[in-house]
This record gives sequence, C-alpha cells and structure tokens, in this order.
Amino acid sequence: MIKKLFTQKTENTFIQFFRYFFVGGFAFLVDFGLLYILTDKLKIFYLLSATIAFICGIIVNFILSKLWIFQKKAAVNKYLEFGIFAAVGVIGLGLNDLIMWFLTSKLSLYYLISKLAATALVYVWNFGARKYILYK
Repeated sequence: MIKKLFTQKTENTFIQFFRYFFVGGFAFLVDFGLLYILTDKLKIFYLLSATIAFICGIIVNFILSKLWIFQKKAAVNKYLEFGIFAAVGVIGLGLNDLIMWFLTSKLSLYYLISKLAATALVYVWNFGARKYILYK
C-alpha cells in the first residue's frame, strides 16, 4: 500500500489528492518563502510579491504534478493542457490576491497569515479544477 501511495501510477483520486498534498506543500514553500523574501527583505509591495511568488509556485506545481500525480495523458494536447493549467492557475492567482488583499487591507491581518488562509482555499480550487478539467 505504501508503494502505491508514493511510486506507482494511479488514477485513484484519493491517492492523487494525497500526493497533491506533498506537491502542493513543496510549491507552497517556494511561494511562501519567495513572498517573505520579496516583501520583507526586498521591500516589494506585498500583493506584487504575492503574484510573483504564486507564479513561481505554480510552475513548480505544474512540473511536479505532471511527473508524479497526474501521470495519465491529459484529454487534450500538451499546449492546450498547459493553457488550461495556466488558466486554472490565473483564477487561483486572482483568488489568492483577492483573499490576501481583503484579509490584509480590510481586516488588518498580517500578510503572511492572510497568505495561509488564501493558500488553503486556493489549494482546493487548484486540485479540483485540474483533476476534473484536464484528467477526467
């Protein structure tokens, strides 16, 4: 069972979601780490930093998802697949920035706390949309 969770190709949604937790976690570390560095160390406005960091995280997520989670060939050609993946990511980016803006600017939460909340919601959106649009 452990081998199937980590190494074998699978179409099982539970196993894919389990793997997405690790891929998403690594992409989150890239995203969150860059957000902190760009905002606190380089003094870039938090929403611009969030956008740049999110895009970097999406690229990491795409590569790892293709290699480890959604190994089945997508229902579309590779260019359309990336386009759909990017479109889902752009919607996720919009949700991310909107949630961060609302929680930080309107509710006065620290921007990194806002990022945690945004990440949880966007995580569910990204997995569901990618799984059911691209790999049904």
